[in-house]
Amino acid sequence: MSLRPSFRLGIVATLSLLALPSVAVAQRNRPTPSVAPAPPPDVNLLNGLAWRNVGPFRGGRATTITGVPGQPLVYYMGATGGGIWKTDDAGANWRPIADGQLKMGSVGALALAPDDPNVLYAGMGEAPVRGVSSSWGNGIYKTTDAGKTWNHLPGLRESRTIARVIVHPKNSDLVYVAVQGSRWGPSRDRGVHRSLDGGKTWKLLLTGDSLTGPSELTMDPTNPRVLYASMWDHQRLPWYVRSGGPGSGIWKTTDGGDTWTRLTKGLPGLMGKIGVAVSATLPSRVWAIVEAEQGGLYRSDDGGDSWRLVNSDRVLHARPWYYMRVTADPTNADVVYVINAPVMKSIDGGKSFTTLPDVHGDNHDLWINPANPMNLAKADDGGAAISFTGGVTWSSIMNQPTAQFYRVSVDSQYPYWLYSGQQDNSSVAMPNAVMGPGIGNEEFHSAGGCESAHVAFDVANPRYLYGNCYGGIISEYDRVLKTDRNVMAYPYLGLAEPSNLTKYRWNWSSPIVTSSHDRKVIYHGSNVVFRSADRGQSWVAISPDLTRNDRTKQGAGGGPITNEGAGGEVYGALYYLAESPHDASVLWAGTDDGLVQVTRDGGTTWNNVTPKGLPESLINMIEVSTFDPATAFMAVSRHKWNDNTPHVFKTTDYGASWTRLVTGFQDGDPVRVVREDPTVRNLLYAGTETGFFVSYDGGLAWQRLQLNLPHVPVTDIRVHQDDLVIATEGRAFWILDDIAPIRNLIAAGGTTGLTLFQPRTTVRTELGSNGTVPGMGKNAPQGALISFWAPTLDTATIAKLEILDAQNAVVRTFATDAKPAEGGKLTIKSGFNRVIWDLRREPPTRLAGVFGAEAGTATTGYRVAPGRYQVRLTIGKEIATKSVDVVADPRTNPSPADIRGQQEALARAYERIDEIHRRIITLRSIRDQVKALTDRTTGQPDGDSVATAGRALTAAIDSVEGVMINARARTFQDVINFRNGLNDQYLNLVAAIDGTDAPVTVGMRTRFDDLEKEWAPIAARVRQIIGGDVERFNATIRARNVPAVIVPKNREPIP
Repeated sequence: MSLRPSFRLGIVATLSLLALPSVAVAQRNRPTPSVAPAPPPDVNLLNGLAWRNVGPFRGGRATTITGVPGQPLVYYMGATGGGIWKTDDAGANWRPIADGQLKMGSVGALALAPDDPNVLYAGMGEAPVRGVSSSWGNGIYKTTDAGKTWNHLPGLRESRTIARVIVHPKNSDLVYVAVQGSRWGPSRDRGVHRSLDGGKTWKLLLTGDSLTGPSELTMDPTNPRVLYASMWDHQRLPWYVRSGGPGSGIWKTTDGGDTWTRLTKGLPGLMGKIGVAVSATLPSRVWAIVEAEQGGLYRSDDGGDSWRLVNSDRVLHARPWYYMRVTADPTNADVVYVINAPVMKSIDGGKSFTTLPDVHGDNHDLWINPANPMNLAKADDGGAAISFTGGVTWSSIMNQPTAQFYRVSVDSQYPYWLYSGQQDNSSVAMPNAVMGPGIGNEEFHSAGGCESAHVAFDVANPRYLYGNCYGGIISEYDRVLKTDRNVMAYPYLGLAEPSNLTKYRWNWSSPIVTSSHDRKVIYHGSNVVFRSADRGQSWVAISPDLTRNDRTKQGAGGGPITNEGAGGEVYGALYYLAESPHDASVLWAGTDDGLVQVTRDGGTTWNNVTPKGLPESLINMIEVSTFDPATAFMAVSRHKWNDNTPHVFKTTDYGASWTRLVTGFQDGDPVRVVREDPTVRNLLYAGTETGFFVSYDGGLAWQRLQLNLPHVPVTDIRVHQDDLVIATEGRAFWILDDIAPIRNLIAAGGTTGLTLFQPRTTVRTELGSNGTVPGMGKNAPQGALISFWAPTLDTATIAKLEILDAQNAVVRTFATDAKPAEGGKLTIKSGFNRVIWDLRREPPTRLAGVFGAEAGTATTGYRVAPGRYQVRLTIGKEIATKSVDVVADPRTNPSPADIRGQQEALARAYERIDEIHRRIITLRSIRDQVKALTDRTTGQPDGDSVATAGRALTAAIDSVEGVMINARARTFQDVINFRNGLNDQYLNLVAAIDGTDAPVTVGMRTRFDDLEKEWAPIAARVRQIIGGDVERFNATIRARNVPAVIVPKNREPIP
């Protein structure tokens, strides 16, 4: 049954909830408003905001990879949700090369043109037909400049899944594509296609029925007119994966695809998925890894005319719907690789196999360098890896932020942590910011459960983490003891068990919730809701079976040849639980078969509040409003029924009636999650298969807010501490820091003039830098984020941003007309701008040409004290002001007396540093003038006496300067070569005091007093030079009618 609307998706259902042919949902009558509502603001006004990728940099699933012959350091990898990646250093570093150009993120096949390494084709949609954590594709992309730019080719846009792309070895415009098609049902474009014009047009060459498509296509390396295609008769259902049928088989063409012959001799009757490869050194030898009752590795030595089974070892063809790839060695006809959970190699024609060492299991693609068979590249469930040792050693997968996450939970620590299950790996717990240059892989750890985990905990004290795993497994991870214990409600081994024979049915990613009202209470959902109040030691079922409990959709998970019993096909189970933030007795439950249930008495009674007429669907998530206990939002998906229509629902009466809200979503872009902003009514956020959306009117209209986020499935959203935190299915975690501009866009009136957005409360802390570091997640920006909208500017417009304290004294200034050497340079553009104030005062006077005095600590002021500050923005004649609150780091919680002592000590030290630098500038000016005057009088009468007086004054200046600063330092290591100046000693003391929130120590105070004693005679000597030595020099030259040395004025007299 299809849930497709009878009208364009750009229209909101305002009469009946869905207005679908098969769905009639009750809705309250609403009076016609007398005044038309104001249009929502245009979120494009916020271009300039940016998401940051926090990682982790542990690779997620990739199913396609290719190297570049002749360029052994260059490889391309396609991630399943994460787009296209390239390495130029053999896997030491990977970078995305198609972000913003791909409109979907799942990549199924990459193919390099052998005659032109700049030409690469990308077939979208991964071929392993996963039922969970998997997306689809939208055709073919092509680059002709080695990945810099990509063109979305016409045709095949509805292909959904592309298993293989092959380019003719001598003609990059001649391309073959194996369109496997939708896993969930009939789809267009299934079959083998050919293009003769580089992808402008396509011709269908080989096809089967509506559920049969090619899972593999391979070309004879010695004769490009010979190709083999393996056709796969298959379909996924939410409760069953069918692999095998009359349509499965191997086909061959000898005329470039114009005609095809089915190969049958020696092959089994009923077959499922098949992989095929041709030997380059002996093209009559063809390999096939076959799913069948008599499955295994088959070999033909006569070009496919006849076949024989050479190895039936089950490790070669286990879990066939997910694997079934075979690769022939390009230089030895007896060497062949079979790609499955392990990579296996035979050197005796397939009779026996050895397992290669692996960096990660669950392998999907293997590329072998045709000129060097020791050079391998593979794509697996952990990403991409390169080997130059024939697979003995591999490059790291811990440098690819392509993780696929199911959900995201956050705690209330500072900095807060993110938690989820990473598909094909473990669960993850990681901070959103750390000390250091970036968030490295050493920062995250497992959070209990496994890859499919929801993670729940007491947000105020997340010592115990509850994570689920497939089959109903739930564990408690103790972060202090680093122990993990099973707290499953009914422990049993569910793998391969028919779901109609188990006591409970658990979804692959069964929901876990800790109560916000009583953190001892945990809920876990199977087909019933379980409750525990003692950390999982005991559980009580508080509901009956809340699903449809359709017995015809229970039993074995796969067939007719191979069962699938990992748990992804268990159907008729809870998929989401949501507790009301208003009332602990109100609990919502959504199922994977399309029911919505709610209890308002703690589970004693449950009401089925499913929208009337809603067919079987996946209730992806439910969000209870923070503003109204009767209001909830719901994201529903029917992609598992081959229907990608987006669905967002809203109820204002506990589910008695529902409204469908989809204006702004594109057809074919189902919604994964919807969240409400907890502080701004009617502000909603949604994640879809392709990105991120926002609504300002309670869901009546949606706008894409993609910014720099790649087109990737967004699986979950949290609004937390004024940030937007999202989980993705292919690009790990991302955060949009300080969403005040999003929240205040309506109040800004469309931002036609100067608009300064309200900054959020800012923590005074010393975390790491916010730069981009290869292999690390990006740290949170440190300081107050000051966001503003600037009107149209001309080149003469002067802008200034000032920070004022409680006494209205300016503590920091940024200006467009500031010289770079002065610091505080403000760069703005018309439109949205964001400036980071690092919570520091103006820096001391800088010294040009002095290492350490023109960079590093000496270029920054000291941190301001916690308190309220004013931001004043002036652009031309327009002025805008806002306040910003600076609070102490909650981890240190310093006392007011400690802060006051710090500020006093830092103020005195910085004053002295500034004074030393200004005195140096004065002395250098004097010295430069003396040199100019002595040069001027050289060769003139009495020139020698002027030179003598000049040398004396210069020597005096050099002597005192050498004590005040280290003028000879040119690099950071000179700190151990030349004796440091007095300013360096003060700067070192400043760093010790300002680096933490700890009180000033006795040692620091003593050191400052000692430095002051050292400074006193030096200051006296400076006064003597300026007040005495300079005057004597001037007296010497005045009689000779030479201009006197002028002493520059300082901001205040020397003390």
